[in-house]
Amino acid sequence: MSQRDNAQEPARSQQDAPVEPEEPVVVKETPLPWKQIAPLVAMRLAEPINFTLILPFLYKMIEDFDVAETPKDISYYASMLFMSFSISQTLTVMYWGRLSDRIGRRPVLIAGLIGTLAVSILFGVCKTFPMAILVRMAAGVFAGNAAVMKSAMAEIADDTNRSRMMALLPLTWNFGSMVGSGMGGIFSNPATQFPGLFGNSKLFTYFPYLLPCLMGSTIAAFGLITGLLNFKETLIKPTQPALEETVGSTEATPLLAQSAASSVAPAKQNSIKSLLTPLVVRVMVTNAFMCLAYTMCDQLYPIFAATDPRDGGLGLDPRSIGLSLGVEGIVVVYIQLVVYPRLERKLGVLYCYRRGLSFAIPYLVSMPFLSMIALHLQTQAGASATSMLVEKVVMWIILMSIMTMRITSSVMAFTSINLMITNMAPTRADLGFMNGTQQLAMSTVRIFAPIVSGSLWSWSIKHSFPFPFNSHLVWMLSAVLIAIVLKLSYRIPESVNKFAADQPKPIACVEESDD
Repeated sequence: MSQRDNAQEPARSQQDAPVEPEEPVVVKETPLPWKQIAPLVAMRLAEPINFTLILPFLYKMIEDFDVAETPKDISYYASMLFMSFSISQTLTVMYWGRLSDRIGRRPVLIAGLIGTLAVSILFGVCKTFPMAILVRMAAGVFAGNAAVMKSAMAEIADDTNRSRMMALLPLTWNFGSMVGSGMGGIFSNPATQFPGLFGNSKLFTYFPYLLPCLMGSTIAAFGLITGLLNFKETLIKPTQPALEETVGSTEATPLLAQSAASSVAPAKQNSIKSLLTPLVVRVMVTNAFMCLAYTMCDQLYPIFAATDPRDGGLGLDPRSIGLSLGVEGIVVVYIQLVVYPRLERKLGVLYCYRRGLSFAIPYLVSMPFLSMIALHLQTQAGASATSMLVEKVVMWIILMSIMTMRITSSVMAFTSINLMITNMAPTRADLGFMNGTQQLAMSTVRIFAPIVSGSLWSWSIKHSFPFPFNSHLVWMLSAVLIAIVLKLSYRIPESVNKFAADQPKPIACVEESDD
């Protein structure tokens, strides 16, 4: 009998023996490192607050600049402000991401916060439209922290807690957006809204939008101080000594170097050509189209909400606009911290991405129909106070339901795409480039999104075209874009559910000879 036959006998006996079912391996989630997460979240909070606090009063601010010929042209000038921010962000975001791969995440984040603090105050004292454009461009230069923070968060996470930790960034953005929107709506023009406190203030009378901007800069200052005192560097540089040779740790010692399980030097950065694989490009394309659709409507909403109902808007004042943007933040916490991590662990990040996209379509289609209720309220001159109150409550209930659908969709879609981009980085040394490339793609479409939505909105309400070329045009166009992205998402493989940088690389095996 040959050696091979002898070797097969034990195998046959093992196959004949009853096989006991293996107990499922339960992987316990690693506790979140809050000493690093807390300062990172504090630094992250500054950007959404300072970005969104201008939304409730933007319509009135442009009206005060006296540059629009008619109220129907205000959306065009608002889109120019948004576009100026996105242009400068697009031109600088890759620089910040790549720079953070070289010198570390911490110094880049600190520089961004210093810039955010300064430009926030400057925007509050703008009295002309050209000055506002210049300040928004400066704000875009310092808006590269989002990509750097994704890299830092990925570096302090592992496979068991990565979805929860990455979900904290969009959670912080949505919570900050809620705070910023409310702040801008409540505290803009304080001399008029709070005459008892600020009625005699010449400063806030001359600069009616300075107070919320000062509050936003205070948040940026808090993030800056927290980062300087508590945030430790997360990037392992190629010159970092092996773990066994590290005698002590200082503030400059990367966190991962202190807790790494291996003393192997970190991988070198891959070339740009090798990183931009067909899969990466495909995911980036879906990301860009998705971002285009969301940005068109997110930046149109405050203009739509402030526009007269006779022109297809809701006719809300800045305080009501801030409230409508802020209330949805209550829903964010539950979805982001409870619902999303459970869905992602059970069904995967790709499934969550598709479900988020599917929620966006009904939100986009239904939003412009609210103007019909607002118009009915406006034209009910002889109606009783009770009847008008009931209709107003109904309108707000429907508006909040639509906004809840919007935030659910946004949380699931953007959290998922962030995770997919991070998961596709072949090594940790490439995280900065991957997240920077994603930010570049989003910043690029954000250049065109405001001008497209603003121009189309202005054009659609100036003409008496039938549905869907009336005030529904921008919303319907965005819904079509989301439907296209949803279809493209089914061409993305399930491999994006795993963090590639921590996956074992294939090793060439040599089969043994039968001899």
